[in-house]
Amino acid sequence: MSEAAAGLRDLGTGFTSMVRSPRMLLLGAVPALLSGVVLLTGVAVVAWFGGDLALWLTPFAEDWSDWQRVLLRTLLAVALVAGAVLVGAVSFVALTLLIGGPFYDHIAESCEHRRGLDSGSDGAGRLRMVWRGVRDAGSLVLVAVVGTLVLFPFGFVPVLGQTVVPLLGLAFGSWLIALEVTGPVFQRLGVGVGGRHRMLWRHRREVLGFAVPTYLLCLVPVAQLVVIPSSVVGGTLLAHRVLARRRGAGEDGQDVRAERTT
Repeated sequence: MSEAAAGLRDLGTGFTSMVRSPRMLLLGAVPALLSGVVLLTGVAVVAWFGGDLALWLTPFAEDWSDWQRVLLRTLLAVALVAGAVLVGAVSFVALTLLIGGPFYDHIAESCEHRRGLDSGSDGAGRLRMVWRGVRDAGSLVLVAVVGTLVLFPFGFVPVLGQTVVPLLGLAFGSWLIALEVTGPVFQRLGVGVGGRHRMLWRHRREVLGFAVPTYLLCLVPVAQLVVIPSSVVGGTLLAHRVLARRRGAGEDGQDVRAERTT
C-alpha cells in the first residue's frame, strides 16, 4: 500500500507543480488540445464518409435484397465510426506526447532542475530524439490497438464482460499511460519501450498507484488538458526514482545501458 501511495504522491506533486506555474500548464495543455482536435477531425471524417466507405467495402452485396444490403452497410458504417473512436481513445496520450514532444521535454527538464535531478542524456542528437519519440509512439499505439481489439469481444460475454474485462482494461490502459508519460526521461537515455516496461514492472505497485488514477482522470473530458502535463511531471519523478533504485541495487553489475536501444 505504501508503494502505491508513493506513486499517487507523484501525481499529486504534478498537479501542484502545474497549479503553481500557469505558464507551464498552458504549455502542456496546447499539445493535448491539438491532439484532441486532430482525433475529433479524424472521427468526423470517418463519420461523414462512413456510408461511402461501407459501399466501397461491400461490392459483393449488390445482389442481396434491399433490406439485407442496407442493414449490412449501416452496421459496417457504424462499426467504422466506432473503430475510429476506439483508435482515437487509445492513441490520444501517445499522439499528444508525440505532438508536444519539445513542450513535455521542457516540462520534464524544468521539474528535474527544480528538484536537482540528473537531466543528462546519452548524447543523441535532436533528430535521433525525434525518431525515438515517433518510434515509441508508434509502438505504444500499436500495442494499445491490439490490446483493445483482444479485450473488446470479451466485453460482450455475460458476467465476464461486466466484471473482469473492465478491470483488465483499466490495468492495461493504466500501464500504457505509465509507459507514455515516463518517456521523456527514458528516451533521453536511449531506453525504448521494452526496456522501460521491464524496469517499471519491477516496481509495478508504485507504478500502478500513479498510473491508475491518471488513467481514470484522463477519461474525464477537458480534464485531460491538465492531467497530461501534470502526469508528465509525476512520471518524471517516478522514472528517476526507478532509475536511482536500479543504480543503487547494482543489478549484478548491469546498468541502464543494458536496456538501451538505438
